Amino acid sequence: MQFLKKNISNILFGLFLLLLIIPQTRLPIQVFLQRLLSSSPPTIREEKRALLVDYDWQLSGLNHETLNLDVSKGKVVLVNFWATWCPPCLAEMPSLQALYNDYGSRIDFYCVSNEPASTLKGFLAKKGYTLPVYIESSPAPDLLSATSLPTTFVISKKGQIVIRDVGAANWNSQRLRKQLDALLGE
Repeated sequence: MQFLKKNISNILFGLFLLLLIIPQTRLPIQVFLQRLLSSSPPTIREEKRALLVDYDWQLSGLNHETLNLDVSKGKVVLVNFWATWCPPCLAEMPSLQALYNDYGSRIDFYCVSNEPASTLKGFLAKKGYTLPVYIESSPAPDLLSATSLPTTFVISKKGQIVIRDVGAANWNSQRLRKQLDALLGE
C-alpha cells in the first residue's frame, strides 16, 4: 500500500511538472499559485515613509492622450507597474479591478506598462478590465522607480509613500480598504 501511495504521488508530481512545461498550461498554473499565495500588502511604518515631492511624470493613455502625474498631487494615488506577460501581475489584476470599481472615483489609479497600446487594449478587452492604463512617456520619479513586476505604490494626500509592494498582492483586502479609507479621511 505504501508503495502504491508513493508511486501515485510521484506520478502526480511528474504530471504537475509536465503541465508547467507546456506554455498553454504554465501561465494559468502560475497565476493560480500566485493568487493562492497573495496577501494584503504591508504598510510602511510612518517614520520610514519617503516623501514624494517630484510628481513630474509624463504618461500616455491607450488612446494617446497625455497626462502628467502632477494632476494627482494632493490626492490619494495608487501606481501599479505591470505587464500582460507577468504571472504575478495577472494574479493581482482581479483584486486591483475590484478595488478600482469601489475606489476609482476617490483615488487616482495609474496602471503603468511599457507594452504597445494595442497589446494592452486587447488584454483589457479580453479580460473585461476597466482600470486606467498608461504607458510611460518619461521616466518615473526616482521614488517611484520599479525594477520588478508587479510593483505597486500607494501615496497619501501629503505625498508619503505609504505602501511599496513588489509581487502579487490582494489589493481588495479589508485591511487595505481600511488603510485607504483612513488616507482619504486625512
